[in-house]
Amino acid sequence: MKKDTSYTIRRARRFPVILIGEGLLVGIIGGLVVLFYRIALSYAGDWLNQILSYIKGKPLAILGWFAVLALFAVIVGKLVKMEPMISGSGIPQVEGEVTGKLTQNWKRVLPAKFLGGFLCLLGGLSLGREGPSIQLGAMAGKGVSQILDRGKTEERYLMTCGASAGLAAAFHAPLAGVIFAVEEIHKGFSVSILISVMTASVTADFIASSLIGLEPVFQFDLEHSLPQNYYWLLIVLGIIVGAAGVFYNWAMLKAQDLYKKPKCLNETGRILIAFLTAGVLGFVMPAVLGSRHNLIEALTDGEMVLKMAITALIVKFLFSAVSFGSGAPGGIFFPLLILGALIGGIFAMAGVNFFGLPEMYINNFVLLAMAGFFTAIVRAPITGIILLFEMSGSVSQMLSLSIVSVTAYIAATLLHSDPIYESLLERILQKQKNVETEPKAGRQKVLSTFVIMGDSVLEGRCVHEITWPDNCLLVALERNGNEMIPKGRTRLLAGDVLTTMTDERDVGYIHDKMEKLCYTSF
Repeated sequence: MKKDTSYTIRRARRFPVILIGEGLLVGIIGGLVVLFYRIALSYAGDWLNQILSYIKGKPLAILGWFAVLALFAVIVGKLVKMEPMISGSGIPQVEGEVTGKLTQNWKRVLPAKFLGGFLCLLGGLSLGREGPSIQLGAMAGKGVSQILDRGKTEERYLMTCGASAGLAAAFHAPLAGVIFAVEEIHKGFSVSILISVMTASVTADFIASSLIGLEPVFQFDLEHSLPQNYYWLLIVLGIIVGAAGVFYNWAMLKAQDLYKKPKCLNETGRILIAFLTAGVLGFVMPAVLGSRHNLIEALTDGEMVLKMAITALIVKFLFSAVSFGSGAPGGIFFPLLILGALIGGIFAMAGVNFFGLPEMYINNFVLLAMAGFFTAIVRAPITGIILLFEMSGSVSQMLSLSIVSVTAYIAATLLHSDPIYESLLERILQKQKNVETEPKAGRQKVLSTFVIMGDSVLEGRCVHEITWPDNCLLVALERNGNEMIPKGRTRLLAGDVLTTMTDERDVGYIHDKMEKLCYTSF
């Protein structure tokens, strides 16, 4: 059914109520999909351990395992070639579709991402479950939208709900799921999106927790809060993880470039390198395989000395670059948290040796560095703080988490590093610039909301004084909870929520132009 202008506007007025029920449905379906994915990856990790234990010291079995890894690479390579949108994390793809810059076929992405991610973790690649979980959840939301024959405006909301449900179910972190979906995926705030996303996130977390349990993902002791006389170390740590995050972003993008240089390497060839590397490391240093907690557990249980931690950091970092750069379906979320934990452990061990830091605070710095490293890479400090708070189950570190995260954010910004997911999205769009992926103009109308920030180019100016983007209609303005129809003489204020309407084809263009108007002061 064609969704015309009047239909879109009438339905948008009922969004706060409609989206609660639809958010609940997306939370159930997306939560179940990600729960099954999480269980599958748990089995993959256990099976990998059993395989490595069984083949140890058996040359023929070892050769057989490498043959299996090559088969995995062929299968995953064919999946990526068949559906390129499953390559990598999946978060940039979701961001791109929510902002109207690309589109995905949910019927193809769901099974391909599920199987590809499972095989990559079974093979031991250093990839995470969070990006695929967010993409799987978003595709579940898109599937619900299309099955119910919803318009593109509603579809974007439901994809955001699915992304939130995916993160909540993957990490038992419903609040982080909400914040990440609003802060990183939707990049906008409204009552409609907040309530629906909260509904989906809590529903998905309830479903996952009912079967897996309520225990936090990271279980290590944080018995003592860091005394304030050591807070200067938090600033130093924030600067270090901020700079390390900038280097991480550069290295992951550089790894992608290096894989693309040899003309003889196709999707399968690149992924084969990653699987064979995992095969070698399975005998040399199995602790760095996959996205398991063993490195963090060894670090927080006091089983690692400084040299071991440095070695693990270097090998895990290089292996993560080899795995992610290959284009294999899998995320960077969990591997980067492990790297952040190792940086924090190394920093704290050095503090014990050189600055008299008591050993009881090493685990505190492990947690703090994870939040700071995440913030520097993703540039989402609120998500980082809440995510680590939920994943660790500790509320006593909120002040120190905030200090490290803000310092890391400032350091990464001053070093002029773009957030990793934005950089990855730009590469996807650049690759597809000569491929027609957008729908035909005029097929559907899409509503988008934008908040006017203080000191932006719009603040204090009248509607008729603004050069609005082409093919963009300003249909509503919300101020202090009251909706009005904007007229030429309406003066815009900071905090106003603007609703625009455009053709489906122009959503990405309008999104970028409106963000510049609402958020910049030039």
